[in-house]
Amino acid sequence: MASIFSSASENTITRTIVSGFSEDFNKYLESDVIIIGGGPSGLMAGRELAKKGAKVLIIERNNYLGGGFWIGGFLMNKITVRAPGQKVLDELNIPYKEFASGLYVTEGPHACSKLIASACEAGAMILNMTTLDDVVLRDMRVSGVVVNWTPVSSLPREITCVDPIAIESKVVIDATGHDACVVKKLESRGLIKAKGFGAMWVEKSEDAVVEYTGEAYPGLIVSGMAVSTLYGLPRMGPTFGAMLLSGKKAAEVAYTKYLSAQ
Repeated sequence: MASIFSSASENTITRTIVSGFSEDFNKYLESDVIIIGGGPSGLMAGRELAKKGAKVLIIERNNYLGGGFWIGGFLMNKITVRAPGQKVLDELNIPYKEFASGLYVTEGPHACSKLIASACEAGAMILNMTTLDDVVLRDMRVSGVVVNWTPVSSLPREITCVDPIAIESKVVIDATGHDACVVKKLESRGLIKAKGFGAMWVEKSEDAVVEYTGEAYPGLIVSGMAVSTLYGLPRMGPTFGAMLLSGKKAAEVAYTKYLSAQ
């Protein structure tokens, strides 16, 4: 039976993967913006910055993107967004319904897929299964990150140390959710103090997260629920309008302060 596919050997396929990854990764070892966390706020920030022509690298520790945006509340794949967050859904051409006045609902996988595609189409590079190990500090300013493959953390202690690598950037965005991973690295050095997020209060939390989104330390912008962890704001649960708008604001701050003059 004649094959309907073009001819390609196993080693050619492997070479294609290795050379393609190496070429792309090499371009982003020095980026304009590094975003740690590929959830809704990180993807939104990456999309906005890449659209402005910035070289954006999004680093995600899991083998999937989207965080809670992918699965919605209680594993039920429904995403809620409060006005004016639905305007972002309109931008991304995500279908939704109004469940109550000012409260909208959409499908998590569909919404997340649209956001991921939009960030990629804008030009952001995604590096997944990669974990933040540390930050690069120059003259008391965050100037990049130190990373390693996520599976390295699961290796038995008896195995020799697997050294991480560093990637430099003009600015870093912490979009790691409640974990606030970049903030915690600075906190461990006594450079910043995270208050920890508070109990759930949706209406107060969403406004506060967007309001407090911004530069938390020279070279570090905090977005999404990492904002709550840093400033002691209430958590918000399975509603995502503030995540999207926080990502937009983080991109605006990053671009205005660090990239607009280049």
